[in-house]
Amino acid sequence: MDKPMYVFESIYKKLGLQFVDQQTMQEIETGKYKPYIKVLYLPVGYTVTIDFRQFVTDTPSLFFINSNQHLSIDKPGAHEGYLIHYNRDFYCVQIHDVEVACDGLLFNNLQNMPMTRLNGDNSSIVDNIFRSIKEELRTVQAQQEEMLRIYLKQLIIFATRLWSAQQLGDLTNAPDPDTGFFRRFSLLVETHYKEKHAVADYAGIMGMAPKTLTQKLRRMNLAHPNEVIKDRIILEAKRLLIHTAMSAKQIAYHLGYDDPAYFNRLFTSKTGENTSDFRKKYNKGKMYN
Repeated sequence: MDKPMYVFESIYKKLGLQFVDQQTMQEIETGKYKPYIKVLYLPVGYTVTIDFRQFVTDTPSLFFINSNQHLSIDKPGAHEGYLIHYNRDFYCVQIHDVEVACDGLLFNNLQNMPMTRLNGDNSSIVDNIFRSIKEELRTVQAQQEEMLRIYLKQLIIFATRLWSAQQLGDLTNAPDPDTGFFRRFSLLVETHYKEKHAVADYAGIMGMAPKTLTQKLRRMNLAHPNEVIKDRIILEAKRLLIHTAMSAKQIAYHLGYDDPAYFNRLFTSKTGENTSDFRKKYNKGKMYN
């Protein structure tokens, strides 16, 4: 029997809740939900790939996936999970960043980490939020849109706190902790990686010398800023190689490189193979991390 999908729609705004299991995982992979921001809630035993990186849920886990990221559910667990999908007209974290402070953490973070692990108590809280969203979607009531938005914000805020504790634990204990700096640099790289390739570009925007930016990241136990910038460029190149028909030369120009040969050398140095070999091997089914 087909599993129900619960959807709220009003003019341009949309939020939906879909069960995730063996039956629905193929539908999720068709690209039907690609234009949406997604929140994936999976119990133990699932294997998923997000942007060439594979994750196994050894605990119940949340995944926050932007519309420019690519999701594949490789193996379902024994129990069903949930997928929330919504568009920016329903809720845009960039516009409402002051409310949830998740951009640069749950989304668009320097570590390209979309996963938040849950323990027993945390799972119960998340279970209740998803149950509330499902119940709200089952019946049409007054102020339904705002109630759904409140539940979504609760989920985002709760997950942001957990993600920060899990992924920035070392940062919190670093000699110079600054999660605000982490967020800002994350968002600057996400915004400008196509046209700004040098550490000096970002240091200038942040009002500091390149050396200061590098030292600050080092004190926070993070990678050299040049590596962060290049890693984001290479991730986008991988996406375009696999999910579009763009040539390597077109991708180089798209990512701000006037010399495609130089870009191909950069890609090779970061991945161990040139753009042509990467595309061929991936299309034959080889998985990249």
